[in-house]
Amino acid sequence: MTDVAWNTWAGTHQAHPRRTAAPGSTAAVSAAVTSAAAEDLRVRMVGSGHSFTDVAVTDGLLLSPTSLTGVRSVDPAAGTATVEAGLPLCDFNDLLAGHGVALANMGDIAVQTMAGAVQTGTHGTGRDAGGLASQVVGLEMVLADGSVVECSADRDPDLFHSARVGLGAFGVVTALTMAVRPAFLLHAREEPMPLDEVLERLPELREANEHFEFFWFPHTGNTNTKRNNAVEGPARPLSDFRAWLDDDFLSNTVFDGVNRVCRRFPRLVPAVNQISSRALSARSYTDTSHKVFASVRDVRFVEMEYAIPAEHLVDVLGEARRIVERGDHRVSFPVEVRFAPADDVWLSTAYGRDTAYVAAHMYKGTPYEAYFADLEAVFTSVGGRPHWGKMHTRDRSYLEKVCPRLGEAAAVRDRVDPQRRFGNDYLDRVLG
Repeated sequence: MTDVAWNTWAGTHQAHPRRTAAPGSTAAVSAAVTSAAAEDLRVRMVGSGHSFTDVAVTDGLLLSPTSLTGVRSVDPAAGTATVEAGLPLCDFNDLLAGHGVALANMGDIAVQTMAGAVQTGTHGTGRDAGGLASQVVGLEMVLADGSVVECSADRDPDLFHSARVGLGAFGVVTALTMAVRPAFLLHAREEPMPLDEVLERLPELREANEHFEFFWFPHTGNTNTKRNNAVEGPARPLSDFRAWLDDDFLSNTVFDGVNRVCRRFPRLVPAVNQISSRALSARSYTDTSHKVFASVRDVRFVEMEYAIPAEHLVDVLGEARRIVERGDHRVSFPVEVRFAPADDVWLSTAYGRDTAYVAAHMYKGTPYEAYFADLEAVFTSVGGRPHWGKMHTRDRSYLEKVCPRLGEAAAVRDRVDPQRRFGNDYLDRVLG
């Protein structure tokens, strides 16, 4: 057994593998999987550690994708780009921009590896464009027997539909072919708004904007809203000073300091949230799409996020507000609410239904278990689906009730990995 070889970004889980490897090609991944099978070791490929669960942890062979970072092709005419598993999403965005193309939608963090982000169901917010997995049109994978396969909607479609958000359970993803569109600018409009007004105007705000999200400050009735819409231009990015002030100094340095104080003196949280939410000022700017979608998040936290049927959002937030007002918890982080259209990815949290995502965060080192448990009871009461990479307590018996294609995906897993070469404790719990 080795010392710790890998840990999650938030420090929630560590891996103590028997051995590690950083294969630099698909053939090398195949050889590593075959070698592990000969030693009867389980295999997991890790990413950047931005999952909060133990989805990537193994006690066998831990594969690092740091040498699998090539971009094999970008075809603007076909609207596709093929990228290897370990390239960070932020680097992929920059490279696509150099070819005049972009992803249609993405989340608000871009430091994850491409495979890790897709495999755990990373998403942003969108009226028409879904999460990253819905933009995948092809996968290259190494299966448990060491064979290399390619799958798509036309080529082994059951494997493709299962493995797009596959948690690494179906094979090691070595390359992904993504759908891309011509590069575009986004106009961002951010402004405070009372929570009651947001909820009253929610149908209008969602319909009128390509990308709408909001952040509710617990212990207050205040939110900050963000509306992103594609525009022709010209680009009018934030000044260097305003970007540094808002997104670096205030959102990271000051916010971290405030949370350190609140962790030590929890009674201050309600007053601090009132001040923080009222101190926000409106701003608008126009910039390259990926620069608007994603931002830097240096403050460490733990997170739970559930995907709920969008029609239940108002009631769910009402219950969440009552939980906070009860006074049992002191919550210094905003609750983030985003949206996604229904998609056809079997294990996607947005499969088959118009979805609202509700994400709760707590500062690292702050007790979170009771707060998350209270919220999880609300989320599950409406058939919520947990984000695969964020903290939850659900197991196969619950998940098969809310994920209608879970059984079919499990059958595909039986076919491609009958010995559970890619298994671990997390997959045993959620997939069986």
